[in-house]
Amino acid sequence: MKVLVYSAKPFEKPLLEKANAAIHKISYTEKRLTSETAMKALNYDAISIFSADDASDIVLTKLRDFGVRYITLRSAGHDNINLKTARHLGFKVANTPSYSPNAIAEHAIALLLAFNRKITLAQQQTLQDNFLLDNLIGFDLTGKTVGVMGTGRIGSVLVKILHGFGCNIVANDTSSNEELITNYDVSYISKDALANEAEIIFISLPLNQLTHYLFDKTYIAKLSKKPIIVNVARGGIVHTTEILKALNKGLVSGYATDVYEREHGVFFYDRSHNAPNDTELHQLLCHPKTLVTPHQAFATREALHNIASATLENLNAWADGKHAVNELS
Repeated sequence: MKVLVYSAKPFEKPLLEKANAAIHKISYTEKRLTSETAMKALNYDAISIFSADDASDIVLTKLRDFGVRYITLRSAGHDNINLKTARHLGFKVANTPSYSPNAIAEHAIALLLAFNRKITLAQQQTLQDNFLLDNLIGFDLTGKTVGVMGTGRIGSVLVKILHGFGCNIVANDTSSNEELITNYDVSYISKDALANEAEIIFISLPLNQLTHYLFDKTYIAKLSKKPIIVNVARGGIVHTTEILKALNKGLVSGYATDVYEREHGVFFYDRSHNAPNDTELHQLLCHPKTLVTPHQAFATREALHNIASATLENLNAWADGKHAVNELS
């Protein structure tokens, strides 16, 4: 197959080449897939895209006209591709669903611990030879009521880690995980009950019509314990304008996030000499009650190896005329 990898990062290429074993002819572009860059896929059989790429209706139509028939995502989430349109146009689409739930969950815990224990502030102060502790007081996690929204692969790992800290864990999802209930004392409750009880909330949900702006003005107003919110899912689940207002009003104690609703074209790029013209992003980055990382939760050696392997497994199956194990129906 002739394959074009969009949004290719330097650290991905050696892993993809190794997994490919010279089977397919792979080309790379650091450009995101957009309506403007779709032309780059002319005469390619397949493309590989990342979470920042745009595979919306108009882009898919162009890709079909350019000869592309296969799309493999180097991510578990697939909210950036319209699967209904892709199926209608005859595309085969697959993702990498299980590359490393541990990587994402561990980063979520890192965000919480760094925010709670003021690690960034502590480093800033010690670099200035200021060793006072007055601004560095946090709290113990043991005994705290923690809400986990979404107990799929990532959420399940989060639950297990939080159980080790001695937290009281409440969760919300469309279905209950009996293992988590039996072995980790998880209580499944409604979204409103979780808003009322949780002192810390982790978001590990997919982005879809039901979860888009789930954390809006109405839901945030129900957060009675002024929780710290940790988001390692998708930025669009949280309404940025409303979370900033809530932080300013003291309705939320903190927002630690690895994602942002308008991160496309910003995250994964060096914008130090071309700062994004986004007032809300600037406010989010500079707010004293936030901690923002650039969508790096997936970036472990193990996860990147697994992503590369799964990507090539998808391509190999299609090249052999078979159904890819990770194919999205």
